[in-house]
Amino acid sequence: MPWITLNICLIRRFSFASDILTQLESLPDGQTLVSENEIFEMGFFSPGTSTDRYVGIWYHKIPGRTVVWVANRNRPFKNNSGLLSINAEGHAVLLSNDDNIVWLANSTKKALSPILQLLGSGNLVLREGKDLKPQNYLWQSFDYPSDTILPGMKFGWDLRTRLNRRSTAWKNWDDPSTGDFGAEILLHNYPEVANWQGPTELSRVGPWNGVRFSGYSHVTRNPLYELKFVWNKDEVYFVYKIINESMITRVVLNQTLYSVVDSIWSEDDQRWITFSFSPGDNCDMYNRCGPNGNCVLGETPICQCLTGFLPKSPKNWNAMDWSKGCIRNKSWSCRGNNKDYFVKFSGLKLPDTTYTWVNASMTLEECKAKCWENCSCNAYANSDIREGGSGCVMWFGDLIDIRQVPFDDQDLYIRLASPETAELDEAIGNKTTVIAVTVSTVLAVVMLITLFYIYIRRRTSIGNKEEGSDGNMELQTLMAENNEEGYEGNMEQRIYDLAVIANATNNFSLDNKLGGGGFGLVYKGILGDGQEIAVKRLSQSSSQGLREFKNEVKLCAKLQHRNLVKVLGCCIQGEEKMLIYEYMPNKSLDSFIFGNESQLLDWSKRFHIIRGIARGLMYLHQDSRLKIVHRDLKASNILLDSELNPKISDFGLARIFGGDKIEDNTRQIVGTYGYMAPEYAIHGLFSIKSDVFSFGVLLLEIVSGMKNRGSFLSSQSINLIGHAWRLWNEGVPLKFANEHLEGSYVESEVLRCIHIGLLCLQYNADDRPDITSVVIMLSSEGVLPEPKEPGFLLDHIPVKGESPNNHATPSSNEISMTMLEAR
Repeated sequence: MPWITLNICLIRRFSFASDILTQLESLPDGQTLVSENEIFEMGFFSPGTSTDRYVGIWYHKIPGRTVVWVANRNRPFKNNSGLLSINAEGHAVLLSNDDNIVWLANSTKKALSPILQLLGSGNLVLREGKDLKPQNYLWQSFDYPSDTILPGMKFGWDLRTRLNRRSTAWKNWDDPSTGDFGAEILLHNYPEVANWQGPTELSRVGPWNGVRFSGYSHVTRNPLYELKFVWNKDEVYFVYKIINESMITRVVLNQTLYSVVDSIWSEDDQRWITFSFSPGDNCDMYNRCGPNGNCVLGETPICQCLTGFLPKSPKNWNAMDWSKGCIRNKSWSCRGNNKDYFVKFSGLKLPDTTYTWVNASMTLEECKAKCWENCSCNAYANSDIREGGSGCVMWFGDLIDIRQVPFDDQDLYIRLASPETAELDEAIGNKTTVIAVTVSTVLAVVMLITLFYIYIRRRTSIGNKEEGSDGNMELQTLMAENNEEGYEGNMEQRIYDLAVIANATNNFSLDNKLGGGGFGLVYKGILGDGQEIAVKRLSQSSSQGLREFKNEVKLCAKLQHRNLVKVLGCCIQGEEKMLIYEYMPNKSLDSFIFGNESQLLDWSKRFHIIRGIARGLMYLHQDSRLKIVHRDLKASNILLDSELNPKISDFGLARIFGGDKIEDNTRQIVGTYGYMAPEYAIHGLFSIKSDVFSFGVLLLEIVSGMKNRGSFLSSQSINLIGHAWRLWNEGVPLKFANEHLEGSYVESEVLRCIHIGLLCLQYNADDRPDITSVVIMLSSEGVLPEPKEPGFLLDHIPVKGESPNNHATPSSNEISMTMLEAR
């Protein structure tokens, strides 16, 4: 097909002055498309001093070729032999002189008469010949920004397809390939725009408050732009249009300055004039003043503690090190009369929204009441400030990245100790010696009573030989601590009565059984208020004991993310130990990809699940204040909600890494056979990279629909990883994809997932990418490094009490632990 098309072009020898390319035409190097309004031009070009050739879009009449979009930014041509055409399948393709595909625009539907058109907006669209409706475009360049955001371009998410329209800078002016400076909308409960340098957040403009981004002051008063922010169940994006349509503007991510630059073309001066840029000053740098600190330009020092707070480390603060931020200057008691109240702050950029809760229909008074009831809620505000304000947003944990802004129409209400509490604290400090002696006496009596109580409890415990009694007290104390610590997590955990859970599960009827594992069984239950729950009941004979149970209670109370399962509470009574989860109607991932329901998971659903798991793992490794290694990531520990959103579960074996610690070792190798990294299974070394290895196995299982167990070649004992590696080296990796996916998958996405999976499975941990890099790889089209040989090509690691060829059946809500004997 390509050589036929090329011959047609050579015979016709037309010079394009058109904005359209049909399936019977091709665009060789040297010819261009020009939009109908003659604002934009598209063709081959070489940037700066480079001789590499790219296909891009630039302004037609502006001298110097200002490029706004590049197709093959990570795969340049080394000569002038490139060709742009529409292939027989209706995809726009860039071909080299040996007919290799350098770049491909995957259309979502097959067209009878596909047309590629350069629009006057700068958008390159692939559409059905006579269908001009934007909603029916088969593909468009506006969905895949390079370094430039143009008027009319949606920047953000299509939640229906999980398309993330994020932007990344050129590496330099001679190289348009993907740099490490990027911008995107973060899908928090209260979405916001952030700028990144690799995995590091550089700045953010604050969430949209109905009028503007709360910390981006110049956007509201900008006389050139009309900014629109859309946030609903289908989409989250912003788009801007020019009020004076005769003006030419662009927003560019500048890698050299690590800045987002708004500029206007001056016809008189024949140059681009910068209108604004972000970050614009020292206060725009992310978390400049630490937790609960306020950045105020013009103040000395630039960082100030909010009213009611004082420096956490006065020594560091005085040395201009504000990273530790501020803490409350008075203690407070949650929900006590005259113990805590809310102080109104105006003219602040709203805090980082990572740990927020939003309800668009609440009033401000309802929001206050909701926040006051939750001891972890530290602040609240209207989510929309228009027409007097509406909606509710609440913040949990420290208030991060606050600055003073020149507007006072956004109010933030922060929880502080009430003045009465402060006066009481002061009064107590001035008590007389007589009162002090009296108090000391009372305290001594209380202490004696407490010691006697503890003695009686211990004697009773020993006499009854109840191994679980002390553990029950300890767990209840742990739950109380969790509910008062306030971390970023689910603070609505509670201790359920055994009778309530027994009634909810019909006395643990087998009809309510969802699945099971080494810990015991999981049951479905329905509480009295109609809420569906899943109950994980620890078996008395389980290899997992009180330690793992406590670990899961502790961690799940401090973690909250849309891709982590939510623990509602626990039940501790006598020998019974149970965890109460939110109910996942689609059970666990293994029942889908390995069971009879595998045909229900088309490629788009599988790709959605892969990216969700990666985001959940990134939260554990990086975004949570606790750096957590899961140590048992596998298909049965991924639960699926009603919309097939994945949620990582089972934190009984997870470990917290403190400070700068990057790895640890253990004498007891725990986890699940088939998912373990070699350095962990053999030497007991685990780190975030061992979780990445497990993710790589899981990724290959999702793509193939096969378990990483057993043999795939009759002549060799080779597992799933070895099977994928063999097909990769033979140049036929698509044979690895599940046969049920044929015809439904996007070829480039499947190939990319296999490629990323093999990168995660490299034998040496240092060679594997971290999970943040994996998330970026899954969301971009950049060139990936070649994978090195993976670990565990052969099925030779013995497992205590388990045959190497034993294949477990799919399970639901399975949470298990396997002891390995390393050699």
